[in-house]
Amino acid sequence: MPVSGVRGATVARENSAHAIWDATEELLRELCRLNAITEDEVVAAFFTMTPDLDAAYPAYAARRLGWTQVPLLGAVETPVPGVPERMIRVLIEVERPTRQRLTPAYLHGTLSLRPDLAPPED
Repeated sequence: MPVSGVRGATVARENSAHAIWDATEELLRELCRLNAITEDEVVAAFFTMTPDLDAAYPAYAARRLGWTQVPLLGAVETPVPGVPERMIRVLIEVERPTRQRLTPAYLHGTLSLRPDLAPPED
């Protein structure tokens, strides 16, 4: 079956386990809502965090949502100037009968990473 991927990003309000998990859970829920993704379709999820987040793994939020059979991986991002602080990103791979273009989600100021997705200015 074909695999499609979808990206998203958000920021945690602080460097604490609960803030990281809450922000990640909000992002995962939004990506699933936008793309009607169910756990059964998720092949894998890859999480990254900026170096200023080290209190917890964001992947635990997926486990809190019930993604118990999904392979998850986390990594720390390269510190690049201009990247939002306390940022969490995810790439979700989804298996569906046909390959689809999925809708990304960039929450809480992270749309600056993908200005091509910003709504047109009037």
